[in-house]
Amino acid sequence: MEKPIEIRLPDDSSRTVPAGTSIAEVAAGLGAGLARNAVAARLDGELSDLSRVLQRDARLELVLLSSAEGLDVYRHTTAHLMAHAVKDLFGDQVQVTIGPSIDNGFYYDFYSESHRFVPEDFERIERRMEELVKADLPIERIEMSRDEAIALFRSLGEHFKVELIEDLDVPMVSLYRQGTFVDLCRGPHLPSTGRIKAFKLTSLAGAYWRGDEKRPMLQRIYATAFPDKKELKAYLVRLEEARKRDHRKLGKELDLFSFSEEAGAGLVIWHPKGAMLRTVLEDFERREHLRRGYDIVQGPQILRTDLWQTSGHYDNYKENMYFTEVEGQGFGIKPMNCLAHMLIYKSRKRSYRDLPVRYFELGTVHRHEKSGVLHGLTRVRGFTQDDAHILCTPEQLDGEIKGVLHFVRDVMAIFGFDYQMEISTRPQKSIGTDADWERATKALISALEDTRMPFEINEGDGAFYGPKIDIKLKDALDRHWQCATIQCDFTLPERFDLSYTGPDGEKHRPVMVHRVILGSIERFIGILIEHFSGNFPLWISPVQAVVMNVTDDQCAYAREVAETLRAAGIRVQLDVRNEKLGFKIREAQLQKIPYMLVIGDKEVQSGTVAPRFRSGENLEPMSATEFCAFVAQECSNYR
Repeated sequence: MEKPIEIRLPDDSSRTVPAGTSIAEVAAGLGAGLARNAVAARLDGELSDLSRVLQRDARLELVLLSSAEGLDVYRHTTAHLMAHAVKDLFGDQVQVTIGPSIDNGFYYDFYSESHRFVPEDFERIERRMEELVKADLPIERIEMSRDEAIALFRSLGEHFKVELIEDLDVPMVSLYRQGTFVDLCRGPHLPSTGRIKAFKLTSLAGAYWRGDEKRPMLQRIYATAFPDKKELKAYLVRLEEARKRDHRKLGKELDLFSFSEEAGAGLVIWHPKGAMLRTVLEDFERREHLRRGYDIVQGPQILRTDLWQTSGHYDNYKENMYFTEVEGQGFGIKPMNCLAHMLIYKSRKRSYRDLPVRYFELGTVHRHEKSGVLHGLTRVRGFTQDDAHILCTPEQLDGEIKGVLHFVRDVMAIFGFDYQMEISTRPQKSIGTDADWERATKALISALEDTRMPFEINEGDGAFYGPKIDIKLKDALDRHWQCATIQCDFTLPERFDLSYTGPDGEKHRPVMVHRVILGSIERFIGILIEHFSGNFPLWISPVQAVVMNVTDDQCAYAREVAETLRAAGIRVQLDVRNEKLGFKIREAQLQKIPYMLVIGDKEVQSGTVAPRFRSGENLEPMSATEFCAFVAQECSNYR
């Protein structure tokens, strides 16, 4: 008889079971419902399959499908299922590479010289996946030596897997087998394919192997999976709505911006209406920052390389930077705005009476993003940040952090966004002392606790020079976007020898707060487009009203009305084309212009306009001056 072992559970209760008992058997002993919902486990903190056999005392926590971690296991298993189906259907025409779970689903990258995947393939692949689910194939974890695994995948013609294993500096690797399909994977996975209930292949994309544009181009199949068909259906409805709201699609339809391969990937070209939209946002930002005691500054686009070495960017961030040379001197194109702001601070002596100083810049930066991750406005290589740096005494730090939190609260309320916060702590690649990191992290936590703002801890995801509060706003489709951030930094002031004279007449080191409110203007506009589905609030609409005539007889009065609106600061468009009125109205609605002012003979005779909202609602006739006052009042509600 096997020697008994003690299994301690999360509530600190324990179970005694014979050595050789599997985790699945322990789960069954805890209750049928719990066993049905369990998809994996944490054994002494390490993720493990349910099939794992217990041989010693341990702490056990079941990972349930109802948890985020459990859903991740479920979706990663479904990624293997999809790869299995693809291999069954296309055989040696296709090589498998990697297939991780991601937010709301998973993807798998395939390489093929002879087959080009198209959406019409999805039905065949899904049908084969369903057959594999019905077969309820056991999913088995296999451990073998690195050399054996290389030989196995080489014999299968899976050269990408061979490369992955060759890059691993370990003696043993783990594989997962289901039926005839075997894949390299750390796991864990569901016990069998029959546990998968609902999935859908959603889209195709290209991706370079390992994100390197010099490596082979792969074909990526995106998909999603949920524990039941009801959840899947609800998600697909949201996905369809997201497609309709896609800022890349609407950006083209509304003539806001474009990208050009001639210009270069990830570089936005703003059209007149898009440039007006960002101008309105930038003007709003300037007003709000001036109102809160910030000084507007501007730094150069390139700075000498030795400055980036002093800051630590060269050692910790250079793979994301662009460099050039001028007259034998190396320069780095700025990926951040903080260096110039520190040079402004350092340009003269400072007293504690001068602090805090708050420098604000709508600073354009450039970062080297790999082509595989570029995505419309939300991931670009050149973008503008509403960047500010606050230099203050340690005693002022708490108040300054809270001031930024209130700034974020006020601005997000204007745009109608809810948001969540998390504190990102010290990453593995970082600079500065443990003491400074601890002081900075405590300052952020204290400010959030004092303001009673809930937050989570995101271990190891801080900036290389300091911890940060990341603020993730929630859009109309309940998606979360990283925008505002507040970073606390004791390190760069030290590196740049920043100081101020204290009340004691001695030199002291200031603290620096790096912060953005909207973040990347490009990214924020992309989010706004999708959040409002292009139906921007009146105050930020690039065109607020269009004046249109019924016949040529009203052209002169239509021009007069347009000039009156323009003089009042309303962004107006004049449409006196020789087209039918219904056509003009339909086109204005498609362009999502808030107001249409229709001018017919009646309006000419009465000296009025007939406003029509983009939803089709008609307002009472009014004079052009009254309409200007109406627009000003509606806009004032937001500003």
